[in-house]
Amino acid sequence: MNTTRLGRTDITVSRICLGTMTWGEQNTQDDAFQQMDYAIDNGVNFFDTAELYAVPPRPETQGRTETIIGNWLKAHNNRDKIVLATKIAGPAHAGPTVAHFRDGEPRLDRKNIEAALDASLKRLQTDYVDLYQLHWPDRPTNNFGRLDYKHDFDFEPVPLEETLSVLSDLVKAGKIRAVGVSNETPWGVMKMLEIAERTGLPRLASVQNPYALTNRTYEVGLAEVSLREDCGLLAYSPLGFGSLSGKYIGGARPKGARLTMFPVLGRYNSPLCDRATERYVALAHEHGLDPAQMALAFVNTRPFVTSTIIGATTMAQLESNIATWDMTLSSEVLEAIEAIHTEIPNPAP
Repeated sequence: MNTTRLGRTDITVSRICLGTMTWGEQNTQDDAFQQMDYAIDNGVNFFDTAELYAVPPRPETQGRTETIIGNWLKAHNNRDKIVLATKIAGPAHAGPTVAHFRDGEPRLDRKNIEAALDASLKRLQTDYVDLYQLHWPDRPTNNFGRLDYKHDFDFEPVPLEETLSVLSDLVKAGKIRAVGVSNETPWGVMKMLEIAERTGLPRLASVQNPYALTNRTYEVGLAEVSLREDCGLLAYSPLGFGSLSGKYIGGARPKGARLTMFPVLGRYNSPLCDRATERYVALAHEHGLDPAQMALAFVNTRPFVTSTIIGATTMAQLESNIATWDMTLSSEVLEAIEAIHTEIPNPAP
């Protein structure tokens, strides 16, 4: 499998990254072990997780995904073969419900970052992570499907320089190799890059944001940042919670599927999104392509994407997803994708 450099670091990652958020909820530890075994045997060296996982987040499963990965690493004794990424949860007002984290007040300050990282390292059974990411900003922004930015002049977020200073200390301590952000905005990324340039604090290596045929909002401002600043996208939800496979078309809800089990995750199943998905699936079939593979191949081949994060609940899905790493799409297919995007732009932001 092709590999690429993570930002301006000396870390090399596979173009496909193994996402893990279903482990401990939809997938058992045995399932997860089988997925990791297959991934590593097929050239994937990059695993992404978070202290928040499994998803949907709830107290009973919080941290379970990291624990499963830690058990696998211990059983295989191959930590040096894996580029391991995890994330710290931000405050509740700016992201998912996290009342069960650190007395209900998770922030991106020293106390929280140090506590979160130490807990993640313990669950992962390792003394360092290769990439430590801020799961979402400390300040309210447009993320997780929100587009109606409303500035709160009374709220005081943890200063970005303070957050980077803590991460710098943890890099010096050997607990982190590189830092990244997730669900971040162009202003946030550029501001942190400016601070790093001015102060010598750690430079962002990556941005983990959503990107799929039905959500190309990353292209509006962040794609240029990624290319000009060597701070590439780690694309999450490239299949829109599996919707771009076509399995939910017509209101179908297959047994065991994510949106069947967790209908609250409705970001990718609005009427407009359903309409766009039907068009993309029909396009794939017209050209003899698997719809999910076409959707992934589109993401994989964008020049601002460092790695595409795939998630799977079955081995058949995983095998199909990983097989897209070297797929290309014809100019005819790409032109048709653009036509659909122009008609129905970003129905699942």
